[in-house]
Amino acid sequence: MKYEDSFIANTFWKRPVTLVRGSGAKVWDSTGKEYVDCSCGYGVALLGHCNPRVVEAIKRQAEKLLTCHGSFYNDAREECLSKLAKIKPDGTDKVFISNSGAETVETAIKLCRKYTNKRGIVAMVNGYHGKTMGALSLTWAPKYREPFMPLLGDVKFAPYGKAEKLEAAIDENTGAVFVEPVQGEGGINVPPPDYLKRVREICDDKGLVMVLDEVQSGFGRTGKIWAHQHFGVKPDILCSSKALGGGMPIGATFARADIMDSLKRGEHSNTFGGNPLACAACSGAIDALLEDGLVENAAKMGGLLKKGFSELNSNMIREVRGMGLMIGIDMRFEIMGIILEALDKGVIVLESGKTVVRLLPPLTINEHEAEKVVQVVGAAIKEEEKKRTAGA
Repeated sequence: MKYEDSFIANTFWKRPVTLVRGSGAKVWDSTGKEYVDCSCGYGVALLGHCNPRVVEAIKRQAEKLLTCHGSFYNDAREECLSKLAKIKPDGTDKVFISNSGAETVETAIKLCRKYTNKRGIVAMVNGYHGKTMGALSLTWAPKYREPFMPLLGDVKFAPYGKAEKLEAAIDENTGAVFVEPVQGEGGINVPPPDYLKRVREICDDKGLVMVLDEVQSGFGRTGKIWAHQHFGVKPDILCSSKALGGGMPIGATFARADIMDSLKRGEHSNTFGGNPLACAACSGAIDALLEDGLVENAAKMGGLLKKGFSELNSNMIREVRGMGLMIGIDMRFEIMGIILEALDKGVIVLESGKTVVRLLPPLTINEHEAEKVVQVVGAAIKEEEKKRTAGA
């Protein structure tokens, strides 16, 4: 911990744990203590830590070629693209490969500006799209935005889930709408059933580009390959990353052909995007997603977890919400004590704002592990409730 405390930039809140090994839904710290990991590196280890298909793909590629710039063809990239084509969102035709979720959003912003020749964007209240300057411009939380103003101009925010408010925010300068099918950082917020369809209709009526940010909600997380499939819509652009590389950094921005083709050579590029190692990992990850029953397990285990938390019968729980293995427990008090108590008892969970306990377990989680999560987190909630009741 010495160098992480003294030398690395102090931009992360650190848990007092050094993680050294992982397998499936479990990780172990430097003392050998075992944890059920419902954080997955904020959603990255969606296929389980050290997924065997991903590890084997990385091993094979690491002995062949680590880097190959996009100005050359590459066999690992070709294989990766062939597998991305199998899962591409309906309505999209082409893809740009990058290295992170924020980069996929930056790509989407440039695509929208180039294609529409308009600068205006409507994003959502409580939406989160990243912390690079463009992505940050679309991220709602003032605590992230204000220290870095001015950001991109012509960005408006509409209340999530309210199509009439979105329509009212659109003006003659608006070219695109950015929306998460399920909000992650904003509180695991699931929209009304007809909301995304209305957003699609509004975008079609007004000639706007509809961008879906599925960096957290995509790749099987909600019990379908893409969360928007629950709502029966097709995006013009979709952003994917986090779990896409099975633990390796990779991002993919999918778009309609006419939108993607608006970018000319040299107008958008990167050095590491589409590198052979990340592409090999992504190929292994897609194989695991499609062939190992993980999407189905997400729906099943997500239902078990939601049922377990809903039956805790605590007056301190406002709501248990989410889809598949993207779950939020909305509490009536700040939840840092719950996070630390659960950590001490061997379960890692996340925050989503100050009052929502966020669970993003791997799709490999089994019934025994899910039951432990409910038991440990439930006990942490009751312990925190006792402390607050006693202090009232």
